[in-house]
Amino acid sequence: MIHKLARRITGNPKFVLFVAALLLIPALLGYIGTRTNYDVLSYLPEDVRSVQGEKLLEEPFQAAATSMVVVEGMPPSYTDDLLQSVRKVPHVSNAFWLSGALGIQVPTDMLPAKLRDSFYAGDATLMIVQFDTALSADETMDAIVEIRKLTNEKCFVAGMSAMVEDIKELVISELPIYTVIAVILMLTVLLLSFESYVMPFLLLANIGMAILYNMGSNIFLGQISYITKAIAAILQLGVTVDYSIFLYHRYEEEKEKNPDKREAMANAITAAFTSLSGSSLTTIAGFLALCAMRFTMGRDMGIVMAKGVVIGIVCVIVILPCLFLVFDDAIEKYKHRSLFPDFTGFNRWLLRHRRLWIILFLFALVPAYYSQKNTDIYYQISRSLPSNLPSLRSNEKLKEDFQTATEHVVILDRSVDNGKLGEMEDELKAVPGISHVVSYHSLIDSGIPDFFLPERVRKIFLSDDYQLLMMTSDFEPATDETKEQLAEIQEIMHRYDPNAYLTGEAAMTEDLREVFTRDNITTNYLSILSIFVIVMFVFRSFTVPAALILAIELAIYINQGLVYWMGGSISFIAPILISAIQLGATVDYAILVTSRFQEELRSGKNREEAAILAGATSDASIITSSLGMFAATVGVAVVSKMYLIKEVCMLLARGALISAFIVAFMLPCILYVLEPLFRRTSLHWDKLPAPKQKKQRNEVHPEEAAASAAAL
Repeated sequence: MIHKLARRITGNPKFVLFVAALLLIPALLGYIGTRTNYDVLSYLPEDVRSVQGEKLLEEPFQAAATSMVVVEGMPPSYTDDLLQSVRKVPHVSNAFWLSGALGIQVPTDMLPAKLRDSFYAGDATLMIVQFDTALSADETMDAIVEIRKLTNEKCFVAGMSAMVEDIKELVISELPIYTVIAVILMLTVLLLSFESYVMPFLLLANIGMAILYNMGSNIFLGQISYITKAIAAILQLGVTVDYSIFLYHRYEEEKEKNPDKREAMANAITAAFTSLSGSSLTTIAGFLALCAMRFTMGRDMGIVMAKGVVIGIVCVIVILPCLFLVFDDAIEKYKHRSLFPDFTGFNRWLLRHRRLWIILFLFALVPAYYSQKNTDIYYQISRSLPSNLPSLRSNEKLKEDFQTATEHVVILDRSVDNGKLGEMEDELKAVPGISHVVSYHSLIDSGIPDFFLPERVRKIFLSDDYQLLMMTSDFEPATDETKEQLAEIQEIMHRYDPNAYLTGEAAMTEDLREVFTRDNITTNYLSILSIFVIVMFVFRSFTVPAALILAIELAIYINQGLVYWMGGSISFIAPILISAIQLGATVDYAILVTSRFQEELRSGKNREEAAILAGATSDASIITSSLGMFAATVGVAVVSKMYLIKEVCMLLARGALISAFIVAFMLPCILYVLEPLFRRTSLHWDKLPAPKQKKQRNEVHPEEAAASAAAL
């Protein structure tokens, strides 16, 4: 069936390319229509208490998104005019400034001290702005942009929504640069790797179409995260280039056997289909392991990347052969000699020094594992962004003037009376690092009559069923001090209301830390297990997959552990991505060498010659593949201003080279040493299984029947 399909594809290559070009139109529309989510915290599972509290802020308080505007060195009249203008911005549900609520004619010195300290600091004034849409909704982002237009250089818009808007602007500005640099570097690698100057352009055209198909088909997901958008195309470029290379080499082999180019290509497609579908399973398994994360960005990434591999294979089988056939004359015309040397001598040298490489492998395991486990991981989103972003400068101004590094929100039942609320507020003020506590009770308890407060102020703090309390903290999110502070706040608030909710950036970030810690373990084990099972069925062995996965795991340990030895830290999302992607994408290097090793053993070679030939015939492919992944990601790592994306891409680029080094230098020696174990623990390891005899309907000669019976 595959061969029939292959003949149809090669029978009319220009028509196939015409259809492929038409399909780019809906793919482009789907890409444009897919929303990008720039809020990492929105991917927390819905059963987390901080997320449930955030939902309550959205409804009934209409305050899921809250921004703080610091106005510095401006007269009260300016601030009041700004307040009135901000209230007119679409989707601003409320805007509150203390003097605006009480009247700008009231002197600041006459205000209650504890309220004055919450909203005034020197010549700086604090304004609270709430939105009726979600923290990262498009409407909220548009409102932030409008508010910034209303302010002058002495106004600073702080808060998570402002930070998300800055992330959006940064990603939009950097994404085209990522793409151009990745294409240029990949083209350079392919020009050095292929024997034709035309081939690299055809491969990139095919992969480019596959990427657009993949990104366009994301429209059925509704939205994807900005991290997925930033790295999915780059990863698809780096991962699927191998499949194109394999088809090209197979086509060159088939052309030597069959002068008919279309028939040769049909045979190449048939041969490549089985190999590509098998070799891609480990990569797909690594990506799909991300779908098991409770942090739903993992599912977002896993689906998009796994889908990209599948679409990449389809394009290699359907579109790339047609490109080869249409441009075959140009491919032949602009051929040049191969730049890769013969690796046989190198692999003979490796096998002569196999004890050294085995010792290095074993001795590297313990320090690599230790350093990987002890690498510092940060969860603070602001640390992954350049410090000159407007929102981060505003947050710093908020911290300087009002001792506010982050804000907590406690949502209580409306039935908690003022007496208990006052006691709770006093306890919360005593918590280390809490600088201010503001609630409706604190306003009227400060000597301001209830009737004096306008209805819009009342709506900030009260609903029919709930009341909220705002706190400012001196501690940054995702620190040990904040973790202890949150635990103490929860203990206090649950004594007064067992069903109270604690939310805000710090509370959600702490929940993110807990969810990710469990997800990292789950995803790591799942990716190892799924890839183990795939490799086990490929080689019909329990010991072969253990050896191959251990080799790649060492590469992963070294890759992450280098961060520890350099005294650095990495973002929370980097380890889980590297563990799944590096294992899934680069274990193919090990499978390639091991498959050739087994093939040589089955042809009658001894284990030394088999190991030498396996390495010598695979090294060029491993170098090309690893350099392809390196080229696709290293440019992003160098130019990106977003440290989260920079770190992930640098780890992927470095991981590809480390995996290639271990497979090229150490794996042939490991295969040689463990070959007796493989022979005893694998099915049909060094001999092909006997072909099954088909039952014949025609009459069998008596002597043949007797021989068959004796054999049974």
